[in-house]
Amino acid sequence: MDKQARPVFMTPREREERKRKRAEGRDASMVATRTSHEGRDDSQQRRRNDGRHASEPFDYPPPPPMERGQEAKGKKRKEEKPRNATTEGVEPDVALLALRQRVLGNCAPSSRKVTKGSEKSRLKFEWEDDEDTTKDAPELYRTPADAGLLFGRGLRAGIDRREQRKKARMDGKEDGSHRRTYDGFDMKVDAHWSEKPLSRMTERDWRIFREDFQIAIKGGAGVPRPLRKWDEAETCGLPPKILQAVRKVGYAHPSPIQMAAIPIGLSGRDIIGIAETGSGKTCAFVLPMLAYISRQPKMTPEIEAEGPYALVMAPTRELALQIEEETKKFAHFLGYRVTAVVGGQSIEEQGFKLRKGCEIVIATPGRMVDCLDRSYAVLNQCNFVVLDEADRMIDMGFEPQVNAVLDVMPSTNLKPENEDEPLEKNKTYRTTLMFSATMPPAVERIARTYLRHPVTITIGSAGRVADNVTQIVKMCKENDKPRLLFESLELAEGGQAIVFANIKRTCDVVAKMLEGEGYAPTILHGGKTQDQREASLDGFRSKKFDVLVATDVAGRGIDISDVGLVINYDMPSSIEQYTHRIGRTGRAGKKGTAVTLVTGYNKDVYYDLKQMLVDSNAQVPAELSRHEASRSKPGVSSGMREIIH
Repeated sequence: MDKQARPVFMTPREREERKRKRAEGRDASMVATRTSHEGRDDSQQRRRNDGRHASEPFDYPPPPPMERGQEAKGKKRKEEKPRNATTEGVEPDVALLALRQRVLGNCAPSSRKVTKGSEKSRLKFEWEDDEDTTKDAPELYRTPADAGLLFGRGLRAGIDRREQRKKARMDGKEDGSHRRTYDGFDMKVDAHWSEKPLSRMTERDWRIFREDFQIAIKGGAGVPRPLRKWDEAETCGLPPKILQAVRKVGYAHPSPIQMAAIPIGLSGRDIIGIAETGSGKTCAFVLPMLAYISRQPKMTPEIEAEGPYALVMAPTRELALQIEEETKKFAHFLGYRVTAVVGGQSIEEQGFKLRKGCEIVIATPGRMVDCLDRSYAVLNQCNFVVLDEADRMIDMGFEPQVNAVLDVMPSTNLKPENEDEPLEKNKTYRTTLMFSATMPPAVERIARTYLRHPVTITIGSAGRVADNVTQIVKMCKENDKPRLLFESLELAEGGQAIVFANIKRTCDVVAKMLEGEGYAPTILHGGKTQDQREASLDGFRSKKFDVLVATDVAGRGIDISDVGLVINYDMPSSIEQYTHRIGRTGRAGKKGTAVTLVTGYNKDVYYDLKQMLVDSNAQVPAELSRHEASRSKPGVSSGMREIIH
């Protein structure tokens, strides 16, 4: 009979011992499992590393940082003694070394080479070192530091120009005519164009000459050179008698428009001259005109019946009479007769003078048409035509009259339209000169019709105010004008002044105000007869009157010396008229001042006036600069204004 199974009773100590053995068994199995897994992972890692040897070091990422609770548990585990069966009784460092040798092998870890950033970006050639051809380069290239020591010796980069000059002088190769013209480095420099004779002028010298006087010439090939001084005028074809007349009149130096226009006019080319007011345009066409007449047959009764040799047309009577006076200064030295044909005088008396014969006629377009219609004048041999202030003639509505006068002249004497077609030697061709301060489309239309291959001469900028005129603009109300007028007259400093108004009634009112303050004014407007107008101008020129109150009749071409102040009591309706008004001062190189009183009724010219002041470097009033009307031209909508700006 089997023994009856005895129930198992375990003491607490035996129970604890049993639990400890079971725990040690689990730890041993876990270590064995981990070891087998690490071996398998190591073989897979070697396959992924493209055959890299296991002895090479691995860069394991650092473990993530532990939290506070995990940190405490980790410290507690380190303090416990390991109890697994495989490492029991073995020092921890020895066990770690054995594990590392099993995984990594016996090879010691090697430090990885660190590549500098400069070496990564260094250019590497595709050839080998033994293929480098620079090794056979000259010594200068292989040792650039030694070659650089030469720089700094001598004056510049090892070259001493003084030594070169000395050697050239010893060898007799230096040109003695240039010994005094050296720059700061003792190198030869060319003389200024003003110090050179005409034969030594180069293209560069002529370019500098034109830039100095702001002369722009367009006209293709064959345009004559400008005139530098009166002594060289004979080389341009100016007769000696006319040159003597110039000296007797007292013209010391030619103005820029005279420098450019006189040689071209003497050559027979047509001219479009655009120059500032007061630049000497009258003399620029009078001298070529006199030279042309000197080549024509002397006037006889038979020749006189065919009309004058030259015709000058001007927009106003005053300007025509002024041109007549200027022309007579030179013409009387040559014995030529000059006749003025203007309105306001007896047409019968003018017709009688024309029948007696004359070489030059100065006329306004309207009166010239009347004389032609009444057969007081003919233009059968007139082949030299001048249109002075052509833009003003168009503005005043004289375009039909100008065309009528030009159509009466013989068209057979016009130059051929083809520029390459040769001219007949013994034939006299018409020469047309057109002078203006601006160039509107209507003037260009006349130029295209009656001028043949013209040379365009521009002095400065078209429509620009002369630099020697100081512009002052005062923004005011209408009732402030009298006070500002008398304040502005103080700028004349005892000299003469011209006051411009837009209508005749305002001229009369201003003249009465001036008389009440002790001034001696004279009036010039269209309501006066021709005799009264001439008396006013003569009295103002002789300084019998100190203030001339005028409308735009005197705004174009009137040349009165010693006028230092111009006052625009009324702002004109166009910027072109403003330009010509203030051009009555600062003439012939003298200084002048122009004061303009601007009110709210002049908004249409705010924009152009502001641009004129900016272009002339004059002060722009703050009220004018900020005003809405000064930001765009009249008639431009707000949306379009934003697009433009």
